[in-house]
Amino acid sequence: MLRYNVRGENIEVTQAIRDYVEKKVSKLERYFTNVPESTAYVNLKVYTDKNAKVEVTIPLPYLVLRAEETSPDLYASVDLVVDKLERQIRKFKTKINRKSRETGLDVNGSAVFANNHSEQQTNEPDLAIVRTKRLSLKPMDSEEAVLQMNMLGHNFFIFEDAETNGTSIVYRRKDGKYGLIETN
Repeated sequence: MLRYNVRGENIEVTQAIRDYVEKKVSKLERYFTNVPESTAYVNLKVYTDKNAKVEVTIPLPYLVLRAEETSPDLYASVDLVVDKLERQIRKFKTKINRKSRETGLDVNGSAVFANNHSEQQTNEPDLAIVRTKRLSLKPMDSEEAVLQMNMLGHNFFIFEDAETNGTSIVYRRKDGKYGLIETN
């Protein structure tokens, strides 16, 4: 059911590595039913400090599963990523099942997952919104938005782009650099 696209950066993807990745990620297939052919995109990176980063993206109907993990051991990173993906799937399944019980309807997405009632219920936190903020967006450029974000000590900042009049977001990346998300 899953096809694999495994690529490496600063590492040669040997048959042993490919087999290990496919064996571990294929364990996720037990959660799926009625899914057309999907491709699991696996990206392996090895940094100069010998840390290994594994990124897995699996686009499915109604859902995109994505996780990444970095550790000194490539194989441990693969294991940790698969654990993260399993938690995501269980959380999504719980949400879908709850919605279908509340509404009495079959909610889109439930057809994607196998219905394993023998599975233990997880104590995943509820997705309830615990705080709401209202703000008015000030027109500015992205550089000023980064300065505002840093002054506030936040990891992201929403603003109105003075050039496009669209809503944009600047954010601090894990590597310490900044990213910009622009809306249409």
